[in-house]
Amino acid sequence: MSKLTQNDIELATRAADHFTRLYYSTYDSATRIEDIPNFYRSTSAMTWNGTPFQGSEGVRKLIIAMPPTKHDVQSFDCHPIPGSQPPSLLVTVSGTVVHGRGPAGNPVSTPAKSIDGQPRVFAQTFMLVPDSNAPPTKTGEVAKYYVNADAMRFVG
Repeated sequence: MSKLTQNDIELATRAADHFTRLYYSTYDSATRIEDIPNFYRSTSAMTWNGTPFQGSEGVRKLIIAMPPTKHDVQSFDCHPIPGSQPPSLLVTVSGTVVHGRGPAGNPVSTPAKSIDGQPRVFAQTFMLVPDSNAPPTKTGEVAKYYVNADAMRFVG
């Protein structure tokens, strides 16, 4: 097993930061139905609140059925997994997400305690794997990754 260097950890942290910013801005965009599945491959696995979805097509089906979102990432952490170069990354993210247009977008008949349109706390864990189909990176450049596994859960 290869040993991680300080440089590996710094590059992994930059890759996770880049991924996190790009993933959630894409998720919240008007083109998310076309763009979010590109983060995944046919072999990728996603579990969304206990419901499994397989591959990029499974992710597309989930996104199609979901109202618009607005994520507020409050923290993320990255753990490089030794064994490959560049290493795979375990990325954990927490924050809040609003589905729909927010509380002001709810019909007047929506019960006061309804979660529709309310910010919900979430935790999401990604296993990012280096993309062997991506062009080679230059020294010091962040590797290209895809989502091999993704588990999202509302907290509370």
